[in-house]
Amino acid sequence: MGRGRVELKRIENKINRQVTFSKRRNGLLKKAYELSVLCDAEVALIIFSSRGKLYEFGSAGTTKTLERYQHCCYNAQDSSSALSETQSWYQEMSKLKAKFEALQRTQRHLLGEDLGPLSVKELQQLEKQLECSLSQARQRKTQLMMEQVEELRRKERQLGEINRQLKHKLDAEGSSSNSFRAMQQITWAAGTVVDEGAAAYHMQQHQQQQPNHSAAMDCEPTLQIGYPHQFAAAEQAANNIPRSSAPGGENNFMLGWVLGAN
Repeated sequence: MGRGRVELKRIENKINRQVTFSKRRNGLLKKAYELSVLCDAEVALIIFSSRGKLYEFGSAGTTKTLERYQHCCYNAQDSSSALSETQSWYQEMSKLKAKFEALQRTQRHLLGEDLGPLSVKELQQLEKQLECSLSQARQRKTQLMMEQVEELRRKERQLGEINRQLKHKLDAEGSSSNSFRAMQQITWAAGTVVDEGAAAYHMQQHQQQQPNHSAAMDCEPTLQIGYPHQFAAAEQAANNIPRSSAPGGENNFMLGWVLGAN
Protein backbone atom coordinates (compact mmCIF):
# COMPACT_ATOMS: atom_id res chain seq x y z
CA MET A 1 0.00 0.00 0.00
CA GLY A 2 1.64 3.31 -1.15
CA ARG A 3 1.75 6.67 0.56
CA GLY A 4 -1.12 8.96 -0.09
CA ARG A 5 -0.67 12.43 -1.48
CA VAL A 6 -0.46 15.08 1.22
CA GLU A 7 -2.71 18.08 0.77
CA LEU A 8 -0.72 21.29 0.70
CA LYS A 9 -2.31 23.51 3.30
CA ARG A 10 -1.48 24.84 6.72
CA ILE A 11 -1.41 22.18 9.39
CA GLU A 12 -3.77 23.23 12.11
CA ASN A 13 -2.41 20.92 14.80
CA LYS A 14 0.53 22.67 16.42
CA ILE A 15 2.41 19.51 17.35
CA ASN A 16 1.99 17.94 13.95
CA ARG A 17 3.07 21.25 12.36
CA GLN A 18 6.24 21.34 14.45
CA VAL A 19 7.11 17.73 13.67
CA THR A 20 6.58 18.26 9.97
CA PHE A 21 8.73 21.41 10.03
CA SER A 22 11.62 19.58 11.70
CA LYS A 23 11.54 16.68 9.26
CA ARG A 24 11.28 18.76 6.12
CA ARG A 25 13.88 21.30 7.36
CA ASN A 26 16.44 18.57 7.88
CA GLY A 27 15.64 17.10 4.49
CA LEU A 28 15.97 20.48 2.80
CA LEU A 29 19.32 21.17 4.46
CA LYS A 30 20.51 17.70 3.43
CA LYS A 31 19.46 18.26 -0.18
CA ALA A 32 21.25 21.65 -0.24
CA TYR A 33 24.42 20.02 1.04
CA GLU A 34 24.17 17.21 -1.48
CA LEU A 35 23.61 19.72 -4.32
CA SER A 36 26.70 21.74 -3.37
CA VAL A 37 28.87 18.62 -3.14
CA LEU A 38 27.61 16.72 -6.13
CA CYS A 39 27.37 19.66 -8.56
CA ASP A 40 30.13 21.88 -7.11
CA ALA A 41 27.61 24.66 -6.73
CA GLU A 42 27.58 27.54 -4.31
CA VAL A 43 24.44 27.03 -2.26
CA ALA A 44 23.02 29.20 0.50
CA LEU A 45 19.86 28.35 2.45
CA ILE A 46 18.08 30.52 5.00
CA ILE A 47 15.06 29.34 7.01
CA PHE A 48 13.05 31.10 9.68
CA SER A 49 10.63 29.09 11.80
CA SER A 50 7.19 30.28 12.88
CA ARG A 51 8.71 31.27 16.20
CA GLY A 52 11.40 33.38 14.44
CA LYS A 53 14.31 30.99 14.85
CA LEU A 54 16.99 31.12 12.13
CA TYR A 55 18.34 28.05 10.30
CA GLU A 56 20.90 28.56 7.53
CA PHE A 57 23.35 26.68 5.32
CA GLY A 58 26.06 28.04 3.04
CA SER A 59 28.54 26.03 1.08
CA ALA A 60 30.87 29.06 0.73
CA GLY A 61 29.43 31.08 3.59
CA THR A 62 26.01 32.63 3.72
CA THR A 63 27.33 36.23 3.88
CA LYS A 64 29.62 35.79 0.88
CA THR A 65 26.85 34.17 -1.15
CA LEU A 66 24.44 37.01 -0.28
CA GLU A 67 26.99 39.67 -1.34
CA ARG A 68 27.49 37.89 -4.61
CA TYR A 69 23.74 37.71 -5.10
CA GLN A 70 23.30 41.44 -4.44
CA HIS A 71 26.16 42.30 -6.78
CA CYS A 72 24.68 40.23 -9.56
CA CYS A 73 21.21 41.66 -9.06
CA TYR A 74 22.41 45.29 -8.99
CA ASN A 75 24.59 44.83 -12.08
CA ALA A 76 21.69 43.29 -13.92
CA GLN A 77 19.45 46.19 -12.92
CA ASP A 78 22.10 48.72 -13.94
CA SER A 79 22.66 47.06 -17.29
CA SER A 80 18.95 46.82 -17.95
CA SER A 81 18.38 50.47 -16.93
CA ALA A 82 21.32 51.60 -19.07
CA LEU A 83 19.98 49.62 -22.01
CA SER A 84 16.51 51.09 -21.63
CA GLU A 85 17.95 54.59 -21.27
CA THR A 86 20.03 54.11 -24.40
CA GLN A 87 16.99 52.99 -26.33
CA SER A 88 14.95 55.95 -25.13
CA TRP A 89 17.73 58.37 -26.12
CA TYR A 90 17.98 56.73 -29.53
CA GLN A 91 14.25 57.10 -30.06
CA GLU A 92 14.39 60.74 -28.95
CA MET A 93 17.27 61.41 -31.31
CA SER A 94 15.35 59.84 -34.17
CA LYS A 95 12.33 62.04 -33.46
CA LEU A 96 14.45 65.18 -33.28
CA LYS A 97 16.23 64.28 -36.50
CA ALA A 98 12.91 63.80 -38.33
CA LYS A 99 11.61 67.11 -36.95
CA PHE A 100 14.80 68.90 -38.00
CA GLU A 101 14.52 67.54 -41.53
CA ALA A 102 10.87 68.63 -41.73
CA LEU A 103 11.80 72.15 -40.57
CA GLN A 104 14.57 72.36 -43.15
CA ARG A 105 12.18 71.26 -45.88
CA THR A 106 9.59 73.83 -44.79
CA GLN A 107 12.22 76.55 -44.79
CA ARG A 108 13.28 75.68 -48.31
CA HIS A 109 9.63 75.78 -49.41
CA LEU A 110 9.18 79.22 -47.83
CA LEU A 111 12.26 80.43 -49.70
CA GLY A 112 10.81 79.14 -52.98
CA GLU A 113 13.09 76.15 -53.28
CA ASP A 114 12.27 72.45 -53.89
CA LEU A 115 8.69 73.22 -54.94
CA GLY A 116 8.60 70.47 -57.57
CA PRO A 117 7.37 67.61 -55.36
CA LEU A 118 4.54 69.74 -53.88
CA SER A 119 0.97 69.27 -55.05
CA VAL A 120 -1.54 72.02 -55.84
CA LYS A 121 -3.10 71.79 -52.39
CA GLU A 122 0.28 72.00 -50.69
CA LEU A 123 1.19 75.01 -52.84
CA GLN A 124 -2.08 76.72 -51.88
CA GLN A 125 -1.39 76.11 -48.21
CA LEU A 126 2.12 77.49 -48.68
CA GLU A 127 0.68 80.58 -50.39
CA LYS A 128 -1.78 81.18 -47.55
CA GLN A 129 1.01 80.76 -45.03
CA LEU A 130 3.16 83.30 -46.87
CA GLU A 131 0.28 85.79 -47.07
CA CYS A 132 -0.41 85.39 -43.36
CA SER A 133 3.27 85.87 -42.56
CA LEU A 134 3.43 88.95 -44.79
CA SER A 135 0.33 90.43 -43.15
CA GLN A 136 1.77 89.88 -39.68
CA ALA A 137 5.09 91.42 -40.75
CA ARG A 138 3.30 94.50 -42.12
CA GLN A 139 1.23 94.87 -38.95
CA ARG A 140 4.35 94.62 -36.82
CA LYS A 141 6.11 97.17 -39.04
CA THR A 142 3.17 99.58 -38.78
CA GLN A 143 3.09 99.15 -35.01
CA LEU A 144 6.82 99.88 -34.72
CA MET A 145 6.49 102.95 -36.95
CA MET A 146 3.59 104.28 -34.85
CA GLU A 147 5.58 103.73 -31.69
CA GLN A 148 8.55 105.58 -33.18
CA VAL A 149 6.30 108.47 -34.27
CA GLU A 150 4.79 108.68 -30.78
CA GLU A 151 8.27 108.65 -29.26
CA LEU A 152 9.38 111.46 -31.61
CA ARG A 153 6.29 113.50 -30.70
CA ARG A 154 7.02 113.03 -27.03
CA LYS A 155 10.60 114.17 -27.54
CA GLU A 156 9.31 117.15 -29.54
CA ARG A 157 7.03 118.16 -26.67
CA GLN A 158 9.89 117.82 -24.20
CA LEU A 159 12.18 119.94 -26.39
CA GLY A 160 9.44 122.56 -26.82
CA GLU A 161 8.98 122.75 -23.06
CA ILE A 162 12.73 123.11 -22.56
CA ASN A 163 12.80 125.84 -25.26
CA ARG A 164 10.01 127.76 -23.52
CA GLN A 165 11.79 127.53 -20.20
CA LEU A 166 15.02 128.80 -21.75
CA LYS A 167 13.13 131.64 -23.43
CA HIS A 168 11.53 132.70 -20.15
CA LYS A 169 14.93 132.52 -18.48
CA LEU A 170 16.54 134.65 -21.20
CA ASP A 171 13.69 137.19 -21.00
CA ALA A 172 14.12 137.42 -17.25
CA GLU A 173 17.89 137.84 -17.58
CA GLY A 174 17.37 140.48 -20.34
CA SER A 175 14.96 142.50 -18.20
CA SER A 176 17.35 142.41 -15.24
CA SER A 177 20.23 143.42 -17.56
CA ASN A 178 18.19 146.34 -18.97
CA SER A 179 17.35 147.50 -15.44
CA PHE A 180 21.01 147.32 -14.51
CA ARG A 181 22.00 149.30 -17.61
CA ALA A 182 19.34 151.94 -16.90
CA MET A 183 20.56 152.30 -13.32
CA GLN A 184 24.14 152.50 -14.57
CA GLN A 185 23.21 155.24 -17.09
CA ILE A 186 21.40 157.16 -14.37
CA THR A 187 24.46 156.84 -12.16
CA TRP A 188 26.73 157.99 -14.97
CA ALA A 189 24.44 160.97 -15.72
CA ALA A 190 24.38 161.98 -12.07
CA GLY A 191 28.17 161.70 -11.90
CA THR A 192 28.48 163.86 -15.02
CA VAL A 193 26.26 166.57 -13.54
CA VAL A 194 28.23 166.50 -10.31
CA ASP A 195 31.51 166.70 -12.23
CA GLU A 196 30.22 169.63 -14.32
CA GLY A 197 29.04 171.45 -11.18
CA ALA A 198 32.34 170.85 -9.48
CA ALA A 199 34.20 172.08 -12.57
CA ALA A 200 32.06 175.20 -12.71
CA TYR A 201 32.58 175.80 -9.02
CA HIS A 202 36.36 175.42 -9.36
CA MET A 203 36.37 177.72 -12.39
CA GLN A 204 34.45 180.37 -10.46
CA GLN A 205 36.80 180.08 -7.50
CA HIS A 206 39.75 180.37 -9.86
CA GLN A 207 38.32 183.47 -11.49
CA GLN A 208 37.73 185.03 -8.08
CA GLN A 209 41.26 184.29 -6.93
CA GLN A 210 42.96 185.49 -10.16
CA PRO A 211 42.72 189.31 -9.40
CA ASN A 212 44.21 188.78 -5.95
CA HIS A 213 47.09 186.93 -7.50
CA SER A 214 47.60 189.81 -9.99
CA ALA A 215 47.59 192.33 -7.19
CA ALA A 216 50.02 190.29 -5.22
CA MET A 217 52.24 190.02 -8.24
CA ASP A 218 52.06 193.83 -8.67
CA CYS A 219 52.95 194.43 -5.01
CA GLU A 220 55.99 192.17 -5.13
CA PRO A 221 59.40 194.07 -5.29
CA THR A 222 61.49 194.04 -8.38
CA LEU A 223 64.47 191.71 -8.27
CA GLN A 224 67.71 193.69 -8.24
CA ILE A 225 70.89 191.86 -9.09
CA GLY A 226 74.10 192.94 -7.29
CA TYR A 227 72.31 194.89 -4.60
CA PRO A 228 73.61 193.60 -1.30
CA HIS A 229 71.54 193.95 1.83
CA GLN A 230 74.34 195.51 3.89
CA PHE A 231 74.22 198.62 1.74
CA ALA A 232 70.53 199.19 2.21
CA ALA A 233 71.01 201.31 5.33
CA ALA A 234 73.77 203.40 3.73
CA GLU A 235 71.57 204.05 0.69
CA GLN A 236 68.73 205.17 2.93
CA ALA A 237 71.14 207.56 4.83
CA ALA A 238 72.41 208.99 1.58
CA ASN A 239 68.93 209.70 0.42
CA ASN A 240 68.28 211.59 3.64
CA ILE A 241 71.27 213.98 3.14
CA PRO A 242 70.22 217.27 1.53
CA ARG A 243 71.73 218.00 -1.83
CA SER A 244 71.90 221.75 -1.21
CA SER A 245 74.71 221.46 1.35
CA ALA A 246 77.29 221.15 -1.39
CA PRO A 247 78.17 223.90 -3.82
CA GLY A 248 76.08 223.94 -6.91
CA GLY A 249 73.43 221.90 -5.19
CA GLU A 250 75.42 218.74 -5.29
CA ASN A 251 77.55 216.88 -2.76
CA ASN A 252 80.40 214.47 -2.94
CA PHE A 253 78.52 211.46 -1.44
CA MET A 254 78.53 208.33 -3.56
CA LEU A 255 76.49 205.33 -3.01
CA GLY A 256 78.10 202.42 -1.34
CA TRP A 257 77.17 199.97 -4.08
CA VAL A 258 78.80 202.22 -6.67
CA LEU A 259 82.00 202.28 -4.67
CA GLY A 260 81.87 198.64 -4.27
CA ALA A 261 81.42 198.25 -8.00
CA ASN A 262 84.44 200.43 -8.67
